[in-house]
Amino acid sequence: MRSQLLILVWAYHCGITLGVLRTIGGVRRGTEGISGLYGVDVLLRRSKRGWAWNQFYLMEEYTGDSLQYVGKLHSDQDPGDGSVRYVLIGDGAGDIFTIDPRSGDIHAVKRLDREERASYTLRARAVSNKTGRSLEDWTNFTIKIHDINDNEPKFTKAVYTASVPEMSDVGTSVLAVTANDADDLSYGNSARVVYSILEGQPYFSVEPHTGIIRTALSNMNRENREHYQVVIQAKDMAGQMGGLSGTTTVSITLSDVNDNPPRFPQGMYQFNVPETAAPGSTVGVVHATDADIGKNAEMDYKIISMEGQDVFNISTNKATQEGVITLIKPLDYESKKTYTIRIQVENRYLDPRFLVMVPFHDTAMVKIIVEDVNEPPAFQRLAYVMEVSENAPVGTIIGSVRAVDPDNNRSPVRYSIDRHTDMDRVFNVHPGNGSVFIQKQLDREEQAWHNISVKAEEFHDLNQVSRVPVYVRVLDVNDNPPSFAAVYETFVCENAKPGQMIQTISATDPDNPIGGHRFSFRLAPEASIKANFTVRDNNSECPYYEGIMYIIMITDPGTIFKLVPLIPFLCST
Repeated sequence: MRSQLLILVWAYHCGITLGVLRTIGGVRRGTEGISGLYGVDVLLRRSKRGWAWNQFYLMEEYTGDSLQYVGKLHSDQDPGDGSVRYVLIGDGAGDIFTIDPRSGDIHAVKRLDREERASYTLRARAVSNKTGRSLEDWTNFTIKIHDINDNEPKFTKAVYTASVPEMSDVGTSVLAVTANDADDLSYGNSARVVYSILEGQPYFSVEPHTGIIRTALSNMNRENREHYQVVIQAKDMAGQMGGLSGTTTVSITLSDVNDNPPRFPQGMYQFNVPETAAPGSTVGVVHATDADIGKNAEMDYKIISMEGQDVFNISTNKATQEGVITLIKPLDYESKKTYTIRIQVENRYLDPRFLVMVPFHDTAMVKIIVEDVNEPPAFQRLAYVMEVSENAPVGTIIGSVRAVDPDNNRSPVRYSIDRHTDMDRVFNVHPGNGSVFIQKQLDREEQAWHNISVKAEEFHDLNQVSRVPVYVRVLDVNDNPPSFAAVYETFVCENAKPGQMIQTISATDPDNPIGGHRFSFRLAPEASIKANFTVRDNNSECPYYEGIMYIIMITDPGTIFKLVPLIPFLCST
Protein backbone atom coordinates (compact mmCIF):
# COMPACT_ATOMS: atom_id res chain seq x y z
CA MET A 1 0.00 0.00 0.00
CA ARG A 2 2.92 2.31 0.71
CA SER A 3 4.40 1.69 -2.76
CA GLN A 4 1.06 2.56 -4.36
CA LEU A 5 0.98 5.92 -2.56
CA LEU A 6 4.48 6.73 -3.75
CA ILE A 7 3.51 5.92 -7.29
CA LEU A 8 0.46 8.17 -7.10
CA VAL A 9 2.49 11.07 -5.71
CA TRP A 10 5.14 10.73 -8.38
CA ALA A 11 2.53 10.46 -11.09
CA TYR A 12 0.71 13.54 -9.85
CA HIS A 13 3.79 15.71 -10.09
CA CYS A 14 4.39 14.45 -13.58
CA GLY A 15 0.91 15.43 -14.60
CA ILE A 16 -0.39 11.84 -14.94
CA THR A 17 -2.41 9.44 -12.79
CA LEU A 18 -2.25 5.68 -12.32
CA GLY A 19 -4.24 4.05 -15.08
CA VAL A 20 -5.08 0.56 -16.10
CA LEU A 21 -2.66 -1.99 -14.69
CA ARG A 22 -1.98 -4.91 -16.93
CA THR A 23 0.75 -6.87 -18.69
CA ILE A 24 0.40 -8.09 -22.24
CA GLY A 25 2.87 -10.78 -23.25
CA GLY A 26 5.56 -9.12 -21.16
CA VAL A 27 5.58 -6.05 -23.44
CA ARG A 28 5.48 -2.58 -21.95
CA ARG A 29 2.67 -0.64 -23.54
CA GLY A 30 1.62 2.97 -22.97
CA THR A 31 -0.65 5.59 -24.51
CA GLU A 32 -0.39 9.15 -25.78
CA GLY A 33 3.35 8.80 -26.40
CA ILE A 34 4.34 8.25 -22.78
CA SER A 35 4.95 4.79 -21.39
CA GLY A 36 7.05 3.47 -18.55
CA LEU A 37 7.50 0.58 -16.14
CA TYR A 38 7.46 0.98 -12.40
CA GLY A 39 8.14 -2.14 -10.40
CA VAL A 40 7.03 -5.46 -11.95
CA ASP A 41 4.12 -5.65 -14.38
CA VAL A 42 2.84 -2.19 -13.37
CA LEU A 43 2.26 0.07 -16.36
CA LEU A 44 1.69 3.82 -16.09
CA ARG A 45 -0.04 5.86 -18.71
CA ARG A 46 -1.09 9.41 -19.08
CA SER A 47 -4.50 9.99 -17.58
CA LYS A 48 -6.39 12.82 -16.16
CA ARG A 49 -6.16 13.43 -12.51
CA GLY A 50 -8.95 12.04 -10.32
CA TRP A 51 -9.76 8.99 -12.46
CA ALA A 52 -7.62 6.17 -11.04
CA TRP A 53 -9.07 3.03 -9.45
CA ASN A 54 -7.36 -0.07 -8.07
CA GLN A 55 -9.68 -2.27 -6.02
CA PHE A 56 -12.60 -2.29 -3.62
CA TYR A 57 -13.24 -4.65 -0.69
CA LEU A 58 -16.63 -6.08 0.10
CA MET A 59 -17.65 -8.22 3.05
CA GLU A 60 -19.29 -11.52 2.10
CA GLU A 61 -22.61 -12.77 3.44
CA TYR A 62 -24.05 -9.26 3.98
CA THR A 63 -27.33 -9.50 5.85
CA GLY A 64 -28.36 -5.81 6.14
CA ASP A 65 -31.73 -4.45 5.06
CA SER A 66 -30.33 -1.96 2.51
CA LEU A 67 -28.11 -2.60 -0.48
CA GLN A 68 -24.51 -3.24 0.41
CA TYR A 69 -22.34 -0.25 -0.49
CA VAL A 70 -19.20 -1.08 -2.46
CA GLY A 71 -17.62 2.27 -3.32
CA LYS A 72 -17.86 5.43 -5.40
CA LEU A 73 -16.49 6.39 -8.81
CA HIS A 74 -15.85 10.09 -9.40
CA SER A 75 -14.38 12.14 -12.17
CA ASP A 76 -12.74 15.50 -11.64
CA GLN A 77 -14.75 16.71 -14.60
CA ASP A 78 -18.01 16.03 -12.83
CA PRO A 79 -19.44 19.39 -11.60
CA GLY A 80 -22.08 17.50 -9.65
CA ASP A 81 -25.05 18.80 -11.65
CA GLY A 82 -25.92 15.48 -13.27
CA SER A 83 -24.24 16.25 -16.54
CA VAL A 84 -21.90 13.29 -16.20
CA ARG A 85 -23.05 9.70 -16.54
CA TYR A 86 -21.07 6.77 -15.12
CA VAL A 87 -21.03 3.46 -16.98
CA LEU A 88 -20.07 0.04 -15.47
CA ILE A 89 -19.38 -3.21 -17.35
CA GLY A 90 -17.60 -6.49 -16.53
CA ASP A 91 -18.06 -9.39 -14.08
CA GLY A 92 -21.48 -9.22 -12.49
CA ALA A 93 -22.28 -5.72 -13.79
CA GLY A 94 -26.01 -5.24 -13.78
CA ASP A 95 -27.08 -8.45 -12.00
CA ILE A 96 -24.69 -8.41 -9.03
CA PHE A 97 -23.30 -4.88 -9.03
CA THR A 98 -25.14 -1.70 -9.98
CA ILE A 99 -23.87 1.85 -10.33
CA ASP A 100 -25.79 5.07 -9.87
CA PRO A 101 -25.12 6.79 -13.22
CA ARG A 102 -25.37 10.25 -11.65
CA SER A 103 -23.43 9.79 -8.42
CA GLY A 104 -21.13 6.87 -9.36
CA ASP A 105 -22.08 4.95 -6.23
CA ILE A 106 -21.65 1.18 -6.64
CA HIS A 107 -23.83 -1.25 -4.67
CA ALA A 108 -24.09 -5.06 -4.46
CA VAL A 109 -27.64 -6.21 -5.10
CA LYS A 110 -27.02 -9.85 -4.13
CA ARG A 111 -25.62 -11.61 -1.14
CA LEU A 112 -22.11 -12.72 -2.06
CA ASP A 113 -20.19 -15.81 -1.01
CA ARG A 114 -16.42 -15.72 -1.19
CA GLU A 115 -16.28 -19.49 -1.39
CA GLU A 116 -18.22 -19.31 -4.64
CA ARG A 117 -16.16 -16.45 -6.09
CA ALA A 118 -13.44 -14.46 -4.41
CA SER A 119 -13.11 -11.43 -6.77
CA TYR A 120 -14.75 -9.61 -9.68
CA THR A 121 -13.05 -7.49 -12.35
CA LEU A 122 -15.05 -4.57 -13.79
CA ARG A 123 -14.50 -1.56 -16.08
CA ALA A 124 -15.86 1.94 -15.71
CA ARG A 125 -15.90 5.24 -17.62
CA ALA A 126 -17.48 8.67 -17.40
CA VAL A 127 -19.55 10.05 -20.30
CA SER A 128 -20.96 13.55 -20.91
CA ASN A 129 -24.73 13.48 -20.99
CA LYS A 130 -24.82 16.50 -23.26
CA THR A 131 -22.37 15.48 -25.93
CA GLY A 132 -22.10 11.73 -25.34
CA ARG A 133 -18.35 12.18 -25.44
CA SER A 134 -16.22 10.06 -23.08
CA LEU A 135 -14.91 12.25 -20.35
CA GLU A 136 -12.88 9.47 -18.76
CA ASP A 137 -11.47 6.45 -20.58
CA TRP A 138 -12.23 2.90 -19.54
CA THR A 139 -10.36 1.90 -16.43
CA ASN A 140 -10.24 -1.49 -14.72
CA PHE A 141 -10.74 -2.16 -11.06
CA THR A 142 -11.30 -5.24 -8.86
CA ILE A 143 -13.87 -5.93 -6.20
CA LYS A 144 -12.48 -8.45 -3.73
CA ILE A 145 -14.82 -10.33 -1.44
CA HIS A 146 -13.59 -10.16 2.11
CA ASP A 147 -13.79 -13.53 3.91
CA ILE A 148 -15.70 -14.12 7.09
CA ASN A 149 -15.84 -17.36 9.08
CA ASP A 150 -19.01 -18.72 7.55
CA ASN A 151 -17.95 -22.31 6.79
CA GLU A 152 -17.53 -25.05 9.33
CA PRO A 153 -14.83 -27.67 8.82
CA LYS A 154 -16.05 -30.74 6.91
CA PHE A 155 -14.49 -34.16 7.17
CA THR A 156 -13.63 -36.00 3.99
CA LYS A 157 -15.76 -38.93 5.20
CA ALA A 158 -18.93 -38.98 7.24
CA VAL A 159 -17.88 -42.26 8.86
CA TYR A 160 -14.40 -43.73 9.09
CA THR A 161 -13.58 -47.35 9.77
CA ALA A 162 -10.30 -48.60 11.13
CA SER A 163 -8.77 -51.47 13.03
CA VAL A 164 -5.89 -51.84 15.44
CA PRO A 165 -4.50 -55.02 17.01
CA GLU A 166 -5.65 -55.72 20.52
CA MET A 167 -3.06 -55.47 23.29
CA SER A 168 -1.30 -52.66 21.36
CA ASP A 169 1.03 -50.27 23.14
CA VAL A 170 -0.15 -46.80 24.10
CA GLY A 171 0.36 -44.38 21.22
CA THR A 172 -0.14 -46.92 18.45
CA SER A 173 -1.41 -45.11 15.35
CA VAL A 174 -4.91 -46.11 14.31
CA LEU A 175 -6.03 -43.71 11.59
CA ALA A 176 -5.66 -40.11 10.40
CA VAL A 177 -8.84 -38.09 9.81
CA THR A 178 -8.92 -34.94 7.69
CA ALA A 179 -11.32 -32.00 7.74
CA ASN A 180 -11.31 -29.15 5.21
CA ASP A 181 -12.53 -25.58 5.77
CA ALA A 182 -13.71 -23.64 2.73
CA ASP A 183 -12.79 -20.28 4.29
CA ASP A 184 -9.68 -18.37 3.33
CA LEU A 185 -6.67 -19.98 4.92
CA SER A 186 -4.51 -16.94 4.16
CA TYR A 187 -6.74 -14.61 6.12
CA GLY A 188 -7.05 -14.93 9.85
CA ASN A 189 -7.92 -18.20 11.59
CA SER A 190 -11.15 -18.90 9.80
CA ALA A 191 -9.71 -22.01 8.14
CA ARG A 192 -7.24 -23.08 10.83
CA VAL A 193 -8.61 -26.40 12.10
CA VAL A 194 -7.88 -28.10 15.41
CA TYR A 195 -9.00 -31.68 16.16
CA SER A 196 -10.33 -32.97 19.46
CA ILE A 197 -12.05 -36.12 20.67
CA LEU A 198 -15.61 -35.87 21.96
CA GLU A 199 -16.34 -39.56 22.54
CA GLY A 200 -13.89 -42.42 22.90
CA GLN A 201 -11.87 -41.55 25.96
CA PRO A 202 -9.99 -42.99 27.69
CA TYR A 203 -9.34 -45.56 25.00
CA PHE A 204 -8.20 -43.28 22.18
CA SER A 205 -6.75 -39.81 21.61
CA VAL A 206 -6.31 -37.53 18.60
CA GLU A 207 -3.43 -35.24 17.73
CA PRO A 208 -4.84 -31.66 17.53
CA HIS A 209 -3.06 -30.53 14.38
CA THR A 210 -2.65 -33.78 12.39
CA GLY A 211 -5.87 -35.62 13.11
CA ILE A 212 -3.98 -38.84 13.86
CA ILE A 213 -5.93 -41.09 16.21
CA ARG A 214 -3.84 -43.18 18.61
CA THR A 215 -4.47 -45.70 21.34
CA ALA A 216 -4.56 -44.14 24.79
CA LEU A 217 -5.05 -47.23 26.94
CA SER A 218 -2.76 -50.23 27.13
CA ASN A 219 -3.77 -53.89 26.88
CA MET A 220 -7.18 -53.34 25.34
CA ASN A 221 -8.59 -56.84 25.02
CA ARG A 222 -10.74 -57.80 22.05
CA GLU A 223 -12.30 -60.61 24.03
CA ASN A 224 -13.66 -58.03 26.50
CA ARG A 225 -14.72 -55.44 23.93
CA GLU A 226 -14.23 -55.55 20.21
CA HIS A 227 -15.86 -52.41 18.73
CA TYR A 228 -15.51 -48.73 19.65
CA GLN A 229 -17.30 -45.62 18.33
CA VAL A 230 -15.08 -42.56 18.50
CA VAL A 231 -16.43 -39.06 17.73
CA ILE A 232 -13.84 -36.56 16.47
CA GLN A 233 -14.48 -32.80 16.28
CA ALA A 234 -12.74 -30.39 13.91
CA LYS A 235 -13.04 -26.72 14.97
CA ASP A 236 -11.82 -23.69 13.06
CA MET A 237 -10.52 -20.40 14.47
CA ALA A 238 -7.66 -22.57 15.79
CA GLY A 239 -10.08 -24.07 18.29
CA GLN A 240 -10.93 -20.73 19.92
CA MET A 241 -14.27 -19.79 21.35
CA GLY A 242 -16.78 -18.96 18.63
CA GLY A 243 -15.18 -21.15 16.01
CA LEU A 244 -17.32 -23.33 13.80
CA SER A 245 -17.00 -27.10 14.08
CA GLY A 246 -17.84 -30.36 12.37
CA THR A 247 -17.77 -33.94 13.63
CA THR A 248 -17.24 -37.40 12.26
CA THR A 249 -17.58 -40.88 13.67
CA VAL A 250 -14.74 -43.36 13.56
CA SER A 251 -15.66 -47.02 13.96
CA ILE A 252 -12.63 -48.80 15.40
CA THR A 253 -12.37 -52.57 15.68
CA LEU A 254 -9.78 -54.38 17.73
CA SER A 255 -8.28 -57.07 15.53
CA ASP A 256 -7.44 -60.38 17.14
CA VAL A 257 -4.01 -61.57 18.23
CA ASN A 258 -3.23 -64.97 19.68
CA ASP A 259 -3.26 -64.06 23.36
CA ASN A 260 -5.54 -66.88 24.55
CA PRO A 261 -4.61 -70.57 24.77
CA PRO A 262 -6.97 -73.43 23.87
CA ARG A 263 -8.68 -75.14 26.77
CA PHE A 264 -10.64 -78.38 27.13
CA PRO A 265 -13.96 -77.63 28.86
CA GLN A 266 -13.70 -80.95 30.74
CA GLY A 267 -10.84 -83.09 31.94
CA MET A 268 -12.34 -86.51 31.07
CA TYR A 269 -14.22 -87.75 28.02
CA GLN A 270 -15.81 -91.16 27.52
CA PHE A 271 -16.84 -92.84 24.28
CA ASN A 272 -18.25 -96.28 23.45
CA VAL A 273 -17.32 -98.10 20.27
CA PRO A 274 -18.46 -101.55 19.06
CA GLU A 275 -15.74 -104.09 18.57
CA THR A 276 -16.92 -104.58 14.99
CA ALA A 277 -16.15 -100.97 14.04
CA ALA A 278 -14.09 -100.83 10.88
CA PRO A 279 -10.71 -99.04 10.75
CA GLY A 280 -11.30 -95.40 9.87
CA SER A 281 -14.55 -95.23 11.85
CA THR A 282 -15.13 -92.23 14.11
CA VAL A 283 -14.92 -93.11 17.80
CA GLY A 284 -15.75 -89.68 19.23
CA VAL A 285 -15.27 -85.92 18.92
CA VAL A 286 -13.72 -83.52 21.44
CA HIS A 287 -13.75 -79.74 21.22
CA ALA A 288 -11.37 -77.34 22.91
CA THR A 289 -12.41 -73.70 23.26
CA ASP A 290 -10.31 -70.69 22.31
CA ALA A 291 -11.41 -67.10 22.89
CA ASP A 292 -9.44 -65.99 19.85
CA ILE A 293 -10.81 -66.09 16.32
CA GLY A 294 -9.63 -66.95 12.82
CA LYS A 295 -6.20 -68.46 12.41
CA ASN A 296 -5.39 -67.58 16.03
CA ALA A 297 -7.98 -70.15 17.11
CA GLU A 298 -6.75 -72.96 14.85
CA MET A 299 -5.71 -76.00 16.87
CA ASP A 300 -3.90 -79.30 16.51
CA TYR A 301 -4.74 -82.40 18.55
CA LYS A 302 -2.53 -85.39 19.28
CA ILE A 303 -2.33 -88.48 21.49
CA ILE A 304 0.51 -88.18 23.98
CA SER A 305 0.01 -91.40 25.98
CA MET A 306 1.67 -94.65 24.98
CA GLU A 307 -1.56 -96.58 25.30
CA GLY A 308 -3.78 -96.39 22.26
CA GLN A 309 -1.30 -94.75 19.89
CA ASP A 310 -1.30 -97.79 17.61
CA VAL A 311 -5.07 -98.27 17.85
CA PHE A 312 -6.49 -94.74 17.66
CA ASN A 313 -5.73 -91.48 15.90
CA ILE A 314 -6.94 -87.92 16.50
CA SER A 315 -7.06 -85.21 13.83
CA THR A 316 -8.44 -81.68 13.53
CA ASN A 317 -11.61 -80.90 11.65
CA LYS A 318 -10.57 -77.69 9.89
CA ALA A 319 -14.12 -76.40 9.61
CA THR A 320 -15.06 -76.82 13.28
CA GLN A 321 -11.63 -77.07 14.97
CA GLU A 322 -12.84 -80.23 16.69
CA GLY A 323 -10.63 -83.19 17.49
CA VAL A 324 -11.93 -86.30 15.72
CA ILE A 325 -10.83 -89.62 17.23
CA THR A 326 -10.77 -92.44 14.67
CA LEU A 327 -9.95 -96.13 14.73
CA ILE A 328 -6.69 -97.35 13.16
CA LYS A 329 -6.97 -101.14 13.61
CA PRO A 330 -9.77 -103.59 14.49
CA LEU A 331 -10.88 -103.97 18.10
CA ASP A 332 -11.52 -107.17 20.04
CA TYR A 333 -13.68 -107.01 23.10
CA GLU A 334 -12.44 -110.36 24.31
CA SER A 335 -8.81 -109.15 24.17
CA LYS A 336 -9.19 -105.60 25.58
CA LYS A 337 -12.34 -104.00 26.86
CA THR A 338 -11.21 -100.41 27.64
CA TYR A 339 -8.57 -97.92 26.58
CA THR A 340 -7.53 -94.81 28.49
CA ILE A 341 -5.59 -92.30 26.43
CA ARG A 342 -4.29 -88.79 27.09
CA ILE A 343 -4.76 -86.17 24.39
CA GLN A 344 -3.26 -82.71 23.96
CA VAL A 345 -4.42 -79.62 22.08
CA GLU A 346 -2.25 -76.66 21.13
CA ASN A 347 -2.50 -73.60 18.90
CA ARG A 348 -1.13 -73.97 15.43
CA TYR A 349 0.13 -70.37 15.16
CA LEU A 350 1.80 -68.93 18.24
CA ASP A 351 2.64 -65.32 19.10
CA PRO A 352 5.99 -65.21 20.95
CA ARG A 353 4.90 -62.11 22.89
CA PHE A 354 2.38 -64.07 24.90
CA LEU A 355 4.15 -67.39 25.41
CA VAL A 356 5.48 -66.24 28.78
CA MET A 357 1.98 -65.52 30.06
CA VAL A 358 0.39 -68.99 30.01
CA PRO A 359 1.08 -72.36 28.35
CA PHE A 360 -0.60 -72.48 24.97
CA HIS A 361 -1.66 -76.13 25.24
CA ASP A 362 -4.00 -78.25 27.33
CA THR A 363 -4.53 -81.97 28.02
CA ALA A 364 -7.47 -84.24 28.78
CA MET A 365 -8.13 -87.94 29.38
CA VAL A 366 -10.28 -90.02 27.05
CA LYS A 367 -11.75 -93.36 28.12
CA ILE A 368 -12.83 -95.59 25.24
CA ILE A 369 -15.07 -98.55 26.10
CA VAL A 370 -15.16 -101.43 23.63
CA GLU A 371 -18.67 -102.85 23.33
CA ASP A 372 -19.16 -106.58 22.94
CA VAL A 373 -20.85 -107.58 19.69
CA ASN A 374 -22.27 -111.04 18.92
CA GLU A 375 -19.65 -112.30 16.51
CA PRO A 376 -19.82 -115.41 14.32
CA PRO A 377 -17.78 -118.48 15.24
CA ALA A 378 -14.10 -118.24 14.47
CA PHE A 379 -12.23 -121.15 12.92
CA GLN A 380 -8.87 -122.00 14.40
CA ARG A 381 -7.29 -121.94 10.95
CA LEU A 382 -7.75 -119.78 7.90
CA ALA A 383 -7.88 -122.93 5.72
CA TYR A 384 -7.58 -126.68 6.12
CA VAL A 385 -5.77 -129.22 3.91
CA MET A 386 -6.75 -132.91 4.20
CA GLU A 387 -5.60 -136.07 2.39
CA VAL A 388 -7.35 -139.36 1.68
CA SER A 389 -6.49 -142.42 -0.42
CA GLU A 390 -8.65 -142.94 -3.44
CA ASN A 391 -9.48 -146.46 -2.34
CA ALA A 392 -10.65 -145.34 1.12
CA PRO A 393 -14.03 -146.79 1.98
CA VAL A 394 -17.13 -144.63 2.31
CA GLY A 395 -17.40 -143.16 5.80
CA THR A 396 -13.67 -142.71 6.25
CA ILE A 397 -12.88 -139.61 8.38
CA ILE A 398 -10.31 -137.52 6.51
CA GLY A 399 -9.85 -134.74 9.11
CA SER A 400 -11.70 -132.28 11.31
CA VAL A 401 -12.34 -128.56 11.60
CA ARG A 402 -12.86 -126.57 14.77
CA ALA A 403 -14.54 -123.23 15.39
CA VAL A 404 -15.45 -121.49 18.63
CA ASP A 405 -17.73 -118.60 19.51
CA PRO A 406 -15.43 -115.67 20.47
CA ASP A 407 -18.16 -114.10 22.60
CA ASN A 408 -18.29 -114.52 26.32
CA ASN A 409 -21.36 -116.76 26.26
CA ARG A 410 -19.51 -119.34 24.14
CA SER A 411 -22.52 -120.47 22.18
CA PRO A 412 -22.31 -124.08 20.83
CA VAL A 413 -21.33 -124.41 17.19
CA ARG A 414 -22.94 -126.56 14.49
CA TYR A 415 -21.02 -127.60 11.36
CA SER A 416 -22.23 -128.27 7.84
CA ILE A 417 -20.96 -128.50 4.26
CA ASP A 418 -21.72 -125.61 1.95
CA ARG A 419 -23.37 -127.64 -0.78
CA HIS A 420 -22.62 -124.99 -3.38
CA THR A 421 -19.03 -126.21 -3.13
CA ASP A 422 -19.91 -129.96 -3.10
CA MET A 423 -22.72 -130.44 -5.55
CA ASP A 424 -22.06 -134.22 -5.85
CA ARG A 425 -22.23 -134.65 -2.06
CA VAL A 426 -18.94 -136.49 -1.94
CA PHE A 427 -18.15 -135.23 1.57
CA ASN A 428 -19.95 -134.57 4.80
CA VAL A 429 -19.13 -133.21 8.24
CA HIS A 430 -20.28 -134.20 11.68
CA PRO A 431 -22.45 -131.30 12.93
CA GLY A 432 -21.17 -131.57 16.47
CA ASN A 433 -17.45 -132.29 16.37
CA GLY A 434 -16.49 -131.05 12.87
CA SER A 435 -15.15 -134.42 11.60
CA VAL A 436 -15.04 -134.46 7.80
CA PHE A 437 -15.69 -137.82 6.12
CA ILE A 438 -16.36 -139.18 2.63
CA GLN A 439 -19.73 -140.50 1.59
CA LYS A 440 -18.91 -141.51 -1.99
CA GLN A 441 -16.09 -143.54 -3.52
CA LEU A 442 -13.15 -141.39 -4.75
CA ASP A 443 -11.11 -141.75 -7.92
CA ARG A 444 -7.90 -139.76 -8.12
CA GLU A 445 -7.71 -140.23 -11.88
CA GLU A 446 -11.06 -138.45 -12.24
CA GLN A 447 -10.42 -135.61 -9.71
CA ALA A 448 -7.23 -135.27 -7.70
CA TRP A 449 -8.35 -132.25 -5.58
CA HIS A 450 -11.68 -131.27 -4.02
CA ASN A 451 -12.25 -127.72 -2.75
CA ILE A 452 -15.14 -127.51 -0.35
CA SER A 453 -16.36 -125.00 2.24
CA VAL A 454 -17.39 -125.89 5.77
CA LYS A 455 -19.82 -123.65 7.64
CA ALA A 456 -19.93 -123.02 11.37
CA GLU A 457 -23.16 -121.60 12.81
CA GLU A 458 -23.99 -120.53 16.32
CA PHE A 459 -26.50 -122.95 17.74
CA HIS A 460 -28.65 -120.19 19.23
CA ASP A 461 -28.25 -117.66 16.40
CA LEU A 462 -28.14 -119.14 12.94
CA ASN A 463 -27.39 -115.71 11.46
CA GLN A 464 -23.92 -115.85 12.97
CA VAL A 465 -22.19 -117.93 10.31
CA SER A 466 -18.59 -118.23 9.24
CA ARG A 467 -16.95 -120.34 6.54
CA VAL A 468 -13.57 -121.92 6.05
CA PRO A 469 -12.12 -123.49 2.89
CA VAL A 470 -11.12 -127.17 3.06
CA TYR A 471 -8.80 -128.53 0.36
CA VAL A 472 -8.98 -132.34 0.02
CA ARG A 473 -6.17 -134.11 -1.81
CA VAL A 474 -6.94 -137.60 -3.14
CA LEU A 475 -3.89 -139.84 -2.80
CA ASP A 476 -3.05 -142.26 -5.57
CA VAL A 477 -3.13 -146.05 -5.30
CA ASN A 478 -1.88 -148.47 -7.98
CA ASP A 479 -5.21 -149.44 -9.42
CA ASN A 480 -4.56 -149.01 -13.16
CA PRO A 481 -2.42 -151.30 -15.48
CA PRO A 482 0.06 -149.76 -17.90
CA SER A 483 -0.55 -149.63 -21.65
CA PHE A 484 1.36 -148.80 -24.82
CA ALA A 485 1.86 -145.09 -25.26
CA ALA A 486 1.04 -145.50 -28.98
CA VAL A 487 0.01 -148.05 -31.60
CA TYR A 488 3.14 -149.64 -33.04
CA GLU A 489 3.68 -151.10 -36.52
CA THR A 490 7.15 -152.60 -36.64
CA PHE A 491 9.04 -153.49 -39.79
CA VAL A 492 12.03 -155.79 -40.01
CA CYS A 493 13.97 -156.92 -43.04
CA GLU A 494 14.17 -160.58 -43.85
CA ASN A 495 17.90 -160.57 -43.60
CA ALA A 496 17.94 -159.01 -40.11
CA LYS A 497 20.55 -160.53 -37.90
CA PRO A 498 19.87 -162.01 -34.49
CA GLY A 499 20.01 -159.43 -31.68
CA GLN A 500 19.29 -156.56 -34.00
CA MET A 501 16.95 -153.90 -32.37
CA ILE A 502 13.87 -153.56 -34.47
CA GLN A 503 11.59 -151.37 -32.23
CA THR A 504 11.61 -149.25 -29.03
CA ILE A 505 8.32 -149.24 -27.19
CA SER A 506 7.03 -147.12 -24.24
CA ALA A 507 4.13 -147.38 -21.84
CA THR A 508 1.85 -145.09 -19.82
CA ASP A 509 -0.04 -145.51 -16.56
CA PRO A 510 -2.76 -143.13 -15.20
CA ASP A 511 -1.55 -143.83 -11.69
CA ASN A 512 0.99 -141.49 -10.12
CA PRO A 513 3.33 -143.50 -7.89
CA ILE A 514 5.89 -141.79 -5.70
CA GLY A 515 9.20 -141.71 -7.53
CA GLY A 516 7.60 -142.01 -10.96
CA HIS A 517 6.84 -145.00 -13.23
CA ARG A 518 9.21 -147.93 -13.74
CA PHE A 519 7.90 -150.39 -16.28
CA SER A 520 9.29 -153.85 -17.22
CA PHE A 521 8.62 -155.41 -20.61
CA ARG A 522 8.76 -159.12 -21.62
CA LEU A 523 7.06 -161.54 -23.95
CA ALA A 524 4.05 -163.19 -22.52
CA PRO A 525 4.73 -166.76 -21.45
CA GLU A 526 2.05 -168.10 -23.72
CA ALA A 527 3.55 -166.41 -26.76
CA SER A 528 5.79 -168.84 -28.73
CA ILE A 529 8.42 -167.74 -31.13
CA LYS A 530 7.41 -168.64 -34.65
CA ALA A 531 10.70 -169.54 -36.32
CA ASN A 532 9.22 -171.61 -39.07
CA PHE A 533 7.89 -168.78 -41.15
CA THR A 534 9.03 -168.52 -44.82
CA VAL A 535 9.67 -165.62 -47.06
CA ARG A 536 9.17 -165.90 -50.79
CA ASP A 537 11.17 -163.72 -53.18
CA ASN A 538 9.10 -162.93 -56.22
CA ASN A 539 11.81 -160.78 -57.83
CA SER A 540 9.31 -158.04 -58.22
CA GLU A 541 9.94 -154.34 -57.65
CA CYS A 542 7.34 -154.22 -54.91
CA PRO A 543 8.23 -155.59 -51.50
CA TYR A 544 6.21 -158.43 -49.97
CA TYR A 545 5.01 -158.16 -46.38
CA GLU A 546 4.03 -160.81 -43.90
CA GLY A 547 2.98 -160.06 -40.33
CA ILE A 548 3.65 -162.00 -37.18
CA MET A 549 1.86 -161.14 -33.91
CA TYR A 550 3.65 -161.25 -30.54
CA ILE A 551 2.13 -160.76 -27.11
CA ILE A 552 4.10 -158.34 -24.87
CA MET A 553 3.66 -158.26 -21.08
CA ILE A 554 4.10 -154.80 -19.44
CA THR A 555 4.49 -154.76 -15.65
CA ASP A 556 4.60 -151.74 -13.25
CA PRO A 557 6.20 -151.80 -9.79
CA GLY A 558 2.90 -152.75 -8.23
CA THR A 559 2.90 -156.08 -10.26
CA ILE A 560 0.01 -154.84 -12.33
CA PHE A 561 0.52 -156.13 -15.86
CA LYS A 562 -1.13 -155.97 -19.22
CA LEU A 563 -0.74 -158.09 -22.34
CA VAL A 564 -0.35 -156.00 -25.45
CA PRO A 565 -0.10 -157.40 -29.02
CA LEU A 566 2.82 -156.31 -31.15
CA ILE A 567 2.81 -157.16 -34.86
CA PRO A 568 6.18 -156.86 -36.65
CA PHE A 569 6.08 -157.03 -40.42
CA LEU A 570 8.73 -158.87 -42.36
CA CYS A 571 9.58 -157.35 -45.65
CA SER A 572 11.21 -159.09 -48.60
CA THR A 573 13.32 -157.08 -50.97
